[in-house]
Amino acid sequence: MAYKTSMDLIKALEKANELIRIKTKVSTQLEITEITDRISKQPDGGKALLFENNGSEFPILINAFGSEKRMKMILGIDNLDQIGQDIEALFKQLSSPKEGWFQKLEMLPQLGKISSWMPKKINGRGICQEIILQGDAVDLGILPVLTTWPNDGGPFITLPMVNTIDPVTGIRNLGMYRMQIFDKKTTGMHWHRHKVGARHYQEYRKLGQKMPISVTLGGDPIYTYSATAPLPDHIDEYILSGFLRKQKVELVKCITNDIYVPKDVDFVIEGYVDPSEGLAWEGPFGDHTGFYSLADWYPKFHVTCITHRKNAIYPTTIVGIPPMEDAYIGKATERIFLSPIKLTMLPEVLDMDLPFAGVAHNITIIKIKKSFPGHAQKVMHSLWGAGQMMFNKSMIIVDENVDIHNYQQVIEAIYQNVNPETDIQISRGPVDVLDHASSKFAFGSKMGIDATTKLPEEMKPITIKRKYDASISSPLKANPIFEALGILILSIQKTDNFNFKEWVVQNQHFIPNSIKFVTITDESVATQDLFQLVWVVANHIDPLRDTYILDQVCYIDGTIKTKTSDGFDRDWPNPVVMDLPTIELVDDKWNSYEIGPFIQSPSRYYSSLMRGKGAVALNNSIESIL
Repeated sequence: MAYKTSMDLIKALEKANELIRIKTKVSTQLEITEITDRISKQPDGGKALLFENNGSEFPILINAFGSEKRMKMILGIDNLDQIGQDIEALFKQLSSPKEGWFQKLEMLPQLGKISSWMPKKINGRGICQEIILQGDAVDLGILPVLTTWPNDGGPFITLPMVNTIDPVTGIRNLGMYRMQIFDKKTTGMHWHRHKVGARHYQEYRKLGQKMPISVTLGGDPIYTYSATAPLPDHIDEYILSGFLRKQKVELVKCITNDIYVPKDVDFVIEGYVDPSEGLAWEGPFGDHTGFYSLADWYPKFHVTCITHRKNAIYPTTIVGIPPMEDAYIGKATERIFLSPIKLTMLPEVLDMDLPFAGVAHNITIIKIKKSFPGHAQKVMHSLWGAGQMMFNKSMIIVDENVDIHNYQQVIEAIYQNVNPETDIQISRGPVDVLDHASSKFAFGSKMGIDATTKLPEEMKPITIKRKYDASISSPLKANPIFEALGILILSIQKTDNFNFKEWVVQNQHFIPNSIKFVTITDESVATQDLFQLVWVVANHIDPLRDTYILDQVCYIDGTIKTKTSDGFDRDWPNPVVMDLPTIELVDDKWNSYEIGPFIQSPSRYYSSLMRGKGAVALNNSIESIL
């Protein structure tokens, strides 16, 4: 379905008991983040929140995407698999052989339906241009932009839909790149080097031209989802929007540039980036990995005009330690884009799961219908070469009889089917810009685990050479959570002269013969909390550097890396947690918000992982643990 305005969405959420209006005066400086973090980490994602008294004329809508139920409402479906099934049915209908004229004529209604989803430019102004601010009237300060975490570089627009045009082909792109507010007319434009917006920027730089950009906020939430979707290059995101909402997107021309934007969004921020201008120091920012993305150089966006509808709603989100609102957007993407992967690349892929603890790109579980030796490896390398799947760091492949959304079954499949010496593949390639563990920026390694049942050609006898003596008292601090399934979790206190491979050799004799995987973590990690353990370790490893296979055991170093012990030359970020004054403020005001029973701050639980109080872990040194 199509929501004509943000208010239509709010009314629908309220009718479904999925929205809480907060009338108490709140601050955009950290307070809204702390409230939302407590709500969004509830098992069902909590409710959407509408902050009506935030110091601006515009109410703030947050956590609107933050549950499976609300994602289904936004997409107008009853089941997240429904869209993928519709794509598959349409693809098969269009591509199947047509033997006669009557069969071909029967396709006309389908073709007509497809054409009705195509975006359309219309004349005149849209409701997004009811209020126009130009010249001296331009002031980003009218927007209730959040400062989300204590060590952020400033306030950030977090749900911007960035409209750009390729100057060579004229093809439009809709992306989502955070925007730090520098002053009333200038922001950062944080597009990563792998993104389409960054490629457009390079094309304008070659031509020596300024790059026009229009940023939209709000309107039908389908627009926002489409801006996050991993579409192939040259595919217009507004076509996806039209398909999802079953109604074409009507576009109007901006006031100060030639870009067309949806007529019914809440805000349009028009401007340009000048590629000949020096870059701006942008960040840090508490990011979706659960750690700060550290400050770096990015282009400056100059605002020439702000337009908005009357009674506009300001949409925003926060990201940080999962699960949060973005996890449910990622779950919808997982279900929607499974069918295109099967149809265009890998028909043997039956299902896919992106665990919340894997923050979208760190862990992927794939179920396949295996047909030949090496089939799992073929799937791994195919996916690592496909669009945003190139950022995946750890991929697990299992057989068709495994329920990959049941992680206990996945672990059992690994235990039963994996020989670490033969079934773990390490590959090098691009990694996400936000991957703080790679030794080189945006370049690192990936690990593939073949947990499928082995065919005769793939078998290798397991021979244990190490001598394990259970009568000898082990000096290792182990958590027995998964020992029965061949996984040993160890907490260690690293020293400045710690060497991972030397540690493995010295301690291998304390590892029981039933163990296939040994993971070491810092003492601050709650190893009894499987979610925290997986989230931390998946973030902290570069597989080539941090895995070591010895005597058919795979050892994984999930500790913080330092220059003194690991030769790690990059700054290591701290996890994203709230400061104590804000936590106590929200504790004191909780009843006034009228949002239900008291919820403890998640930051109290995760604060033990901090090293110092800044975005960068203090001195990147073991001695600085507080």
